[in-house]
Parts: sequence; C-alpha cells; structure tokens
Amino acid sequence: MSPHDNQPADALRPEAIEAAVDAALAAIAAADSVAALKQARLAHAGDKSPLALANRAIGAIPPADRKEAGRLLGAARGRVQQALAERAEVIEAAELARVLVDEAVDVTLPVELAPQGAIHPVTGMIDLICDEFVAMGWEVAEGPELEAEWLNFDALNIGPDHPSRGETDTLFVDPPSNHLVMRTHTSPVQARTLLSSDLPVYVICPGRTYRADEYDATHLPVFHQVEGLAVDKGLSLAHLRGTLDHFASAMFGDGIRTRMRPHYFPFTEPSAEVDLQCFVCRGESVGNPDRPCRTCKSEGWIEWGGCGVVNPRVLRACGVDTDVYSGFAFGMGIERTLMFRNNLSDMRDLVEGDVRFSRTLKGVAR
Repeated sequence: MSPHDNQPADALRPEAIEAAVDAALAAIAAADSVAALKQARLAHAGDKSPLALANRAIGAIPPADRKEAGRLLGAARGRVQQALAERAEVIEAAELARVLVDEAVDVTLPVELAPQGAIHPVTGMIDLICDEFVAMGWEVAEGPELEAEWLNFDALNIGPDHPSRGETDTLFVDPPSNHLVMRTHTSPVQARTLLSSDLPVYVICPGRTYRADEYDATHLPVFHQVEGLAVDKGLSLAHLRGTLDHFASAMFGDGIRTRMRPHYFPFTEPSAEVDLQCFVCRGESVGNPDRPCRTCKSEGWIEWGGCGVVNPRVLRACGVDTDVYSGFAFGMGIERTLMFRNNLSDMRDLVEGDVRFSRTLKGVAR
C-alpha cells in the first residue's frame, strides 16, 4: 500500500481537524483590521485552507466513516465561520469609531454654501464717488452709451474738424448717416441734464465710455469716467478748486494737495489739467536723489484729470442764459483713480473678470 493512501484519513482525524480550527481561531483573533481579517479568511476558510482540503478528502475514505467525518468537519467549519463573523463585527465597529473621531465635523461652524463673490472695484469706486457728492447735495445723472453725434461733440463745442471726431479715436455705429457714436466721454450726460433740468444744476455723471484705444497696461478701449457739472449764479474757478480739493481728500486722504496747469478743452474756458501731489512721497522726492519715487518719477505731482469753467458756447447750445449763469466742470478716469488709490500697476486686471482680484480690493474701493 502507498504511503499517500493514508493522507485523506490523516486530514480527517479529529486531532487534525481540531488543530486546523485552533490555528484558524488564533489567526482570526490576531487580525486587527479589515485587511488582516480578509487574509485570515482566505488562509483558514478559503478554497485552499486545511479545512476545505479535508472536506474534499471525504470522498476518499470508506463510506462507513464518511458520516462521522462530515459531522466533525461541518462543526469545525461552523466554528471558524462564527469566529470570522464575530471578529468582523468587532473590527468594523472599531474602525467606525476611529473614523468618527478622525473625520469629526463641527456642524455648528459656519459653512460657505456658495463661492464668495465681491463687488467689482470699479463699481465700488463709482458708488464711493457718488456717495461723496450726494452728501454735498449733488445729484447723480446717467445717460445712454449709444449717443447722438451732436450731443457727444457739437453741443460741447467740438467742431467737425476736431481730431477726436476721427475714426482713429471714435467708434461710429453703422450706418454713418445716423450720426450715432459710442460715447467717448460722459460729457453728453451734462448736456442732456442742462437741456432737461431747471437751473441751478449740480450733477455728477459716472459711466462707461468707449474709444479706439489699444488694450495695454495703461489703456482700455472700454473704460469708465466720472464728470461733474455745476451751473448756477456766480460760480467761478475758485468754487471749482474747492470742489476738487474736497474730492481729492475724499479719494486719497486728508492733506493731499492739488494744482492746476493751464490747458485747452473745447468745452471749458479757461481750462486746466488737475495734478495731485504724489500720495506716495508727498513731494519729498523732488530734487532728492537719496529718496527716488517710482510713482511720480520724483516729479512730486501726478496728472489726475481735466477741468475748467464751462464755455459759454456750451451753455448757450443747451439754452442757458450766460448773462445770468456760469458753471464749472471736471472729469477723471475711474480706473485711473482706482489705480492711484490702490497702487495698481496694470489696468487690464480690472477687466479680466478674476473674482480673486476683486476680493483682494474688497473694502478698499468702498
């Protein structure tokens, strides 16, 4: 008889079955994770485990011994399955408890349910400027962006041969025979106000304007302006200067100085450019090589906008009696003011629509 003939009987001996059960229970008890328990299950209850191999050996023993062998083997396998189930329950409960601790969420904390937005800096700056002038008793006026050529140019004493009326500066709307343009400034709003309102008039006119400019760090084809107009009895250049000084202080802080340089604008006479004392060096860099200023290039002043006494021709074109009334006007770029106020270097950042940029200026523009 071959020595292999006794192998099935040896695997089904009670002591062999008990040893296999003891080994399985020890491995199951030692498993401390779902992965370790899975390995114990494969090793002691899988298709190649000692108990599975013994079960397949039942067919090789005498028929008289099969009933008892099956009973012993079934009981053994049942003990192993029960131990696996109990251990799985313990491990899953322990891992759940750990997850609840490690991934605990404080439900009382505030939650951002939607991405946080921000007021666009240009919008915030317009609101701030309007608030300052409304507090002085002025009104806010608005007008269409698609404007009549007469209101955009002729009513403002800008003649037909003026360079700004060329297609290199102005965006005309087809067909040209309709004489419609995308407004190049917000001054037409001033003309509309004079044509439709009773005097005296004190209005601030913010809005979007269009010019055939390049798109670069300091120029935009679509930008924003704010213009002011006051028409009343006895107004002079001195009233304009006081208004601009107050406006500059509101935008750049108390103590900021302004100056006027003679200039020419068709719609004002006399006219001037408005300069701000450099809000970085406060003029201390002028003639001081030890303290250069990159903002004003050590000149001490920065150009801000234009202004002047309203040309009588403009007043008469709008039906105002120039023997009784006079007025002053001024205009500044919103983006330029915002760049000065917040030390921005590239105007394109204001139009590229990145909400992260607007968030960085949140509370600054307002």
